[in-house]
Amino acid sequence: MFETGAWRIDEIVEEAVSGDERLWVPASQPDVWLRPLLFDTVQGMWVNITRIRKVGFVSRHAHPAPVHGYVIKGSWHYAERDWVATAGTYVYEPPGDVHTLMGDEGESLTLFQINGTLVEMDENGKPTGYGDVFTRLERTAAHFEKVGLGADYVRRFVR
Repeated sequence: MFETGAWRIDEIVEEAVSGDERLWVPASQPDVWLRPLLFDTVQGMWVNITRIRKVGFVSRHAHPAPVHGYVIKGSWHYAERDWVATAGTYVYEPPGDVHTLMGDEGESLTLFQINGTLVEMDENGKPTGYGDVFTRLERTAAHFEKVGLGADYVRRFVR
């Protein structure tokens, strides 16, 4: 039998689509929130549910590492593509992909696993900022402090 003993890391068991609004971290655009599920500080990866309640531009960005997405509810699309991600759709974003996330009518919920960095870009493809597991952790801790959960609440998602 496989034993991990004292080195075992606890699993995370969370209600992914929580009704507790305090768990939804506002994104940089209005009407977009992130529900953290995992911050893997060893591999530089994070998992969240992205909730979009707006039509139109959400974010233009690139990823130097792969991203996996699964649409739980609603739909969204990339301005540069001719497909629409609808409920039940799996999306793989290859390293180096640049895209403009666009919200569709109604609410969408998508589970994303982001590896490495998210590079924010302007309309000309020039980098304007970035997000990684550590910037997401800091932003989430600050939000949890602000809404009364306490900054340390974020530790439940860190592995």
